[in-house]
Amino acid sequence: MKRIYCDYAATTPVDKKVLAAMMPHFSEQFGNPSSIHEYGQEALQALDRARHAVADMLGCLSQEVLFTGSATEANNLALFGVARYLLEKKKKVHIITSAIEHESVTSPLAQLARDQNVSVTYVPVSHDGLIDVDAFASAITEDTALVSIMYANNEIGTIQPISEIAHIIRAYKKKTKQDYPLFHTDAAQAAYYVNTKVSDLDVDLMTLSGHKMYGPKGVGALYVKKGTPLVPLLFGSGQEYGKRSGTENIPGIVGLGEACEQIKENKEFVGKIKDLRDYFISQIFIKIPGASLNGAQEKRLPGNANILFKGIRAQDLIVMLDGEGVAVSAGSACQSKALAFSHVLSAIGLSEKDAQSSVRFSFGKTTTKKDIDYVVNVLVKVIKILHK
Repeated sequence: MKRIYCDYAATTPVDKKVLAAMMPHFSEQFGNPSSIHEYGQEALQALDRARHAVADMLGCLSQEVLFTGSATEANNLALFGVARYLLEKKKKVHIITSAIEHESVTSPLAQLARDQNVSVTYVPVSHDGLIDVDAFASAITEDTALVSIMYANNEIGTIQPISEIAHIIRAYKKKTKQDYPLFHTDAAQAAYYVNTKVSDLDVDLMTLSGHKMYGPKGVGALYVKKGTPLVPLLFGSGQEYGKRSGTENIPGIVGLGEACEQIKENKEFVGKIKDLRDYFISQIFIKIPGASLNGAQEKRLPGNANILFKGIRAQDLIVMLDGEGVAVSAGSACQSKALAFSHVLSAIGLSEKDAQSSVRFSFGKTTTKKDIDYVVNVLVKVIKILHK
């Protein structure tokens, strides 16, 4: 049976060059980078090369890159790390985020909000999934210590105006002569496709994920601007400049570094993916009456197409497509086994019924036009069956 993968937003296959770079560090160059002998120094050199590769992609100092076990850990480190530091300095800590953040941001914020000295404001988004910039500006108070707005949404692919948000923050700090709020962005979904130069974006913290950019699972990174206060989550031997203890996952980190190197050559893939995505959407609208797009038409990731199929239960459609060899998902991969009402689709105004009739298709650099045609034809067939 033909198999077509259309779930690149959930995870990407490891690039062949990335895998080749990783392989020696599983068995041949297996040293602990904290060891002073030759084996350890080989591992340390590999760690440093990877750190420089990530820093080069971000346009930052290598010392500003911390490696973590995942984007989830990086988000937790950013949020808890800053908030806990400031709770020791300030009586009240106010945090601003958006209504469509990933669970690795909303869950830590819910934990922080249990402290009576912490408050969280969730800024609404438009029907297209774009943050209400005016509402954001109005939400900033003298207690606002941290802002966390994702670069691109994992469900509907909407790309947020990060530079504009940063400009508002910078203007507020200049006006009030304050050092806060700090600005964190979760760029896990965005990094492969958009500008991640931190000087252009003017962010203080940025989260990256290896397996969203053709690197391995189990590794992430957090950019922390020099001078940004951060209390560690993990305590031990003080690796990662004392901010993330634990022996470094050298194969994974090398893979993340190589994935960042490969991004330099991805322009041709990005354009191709966008064209295929647009072709897919146009074919869906032609061949499946009543189908509609969730999220912004233009300000969205090149490979993302979140489609509402009225009257069709998404879980049924996903199972039947899988039976035809087509892999897709409904909403966040982290919640794919649950039938919960997506908070993202709710935030853009969908009813529970329509949210549970929405399916995310996400394409990558190995997707072809022949794949798209196959998926469309299978969709037409399966939806006719489900309507019956």
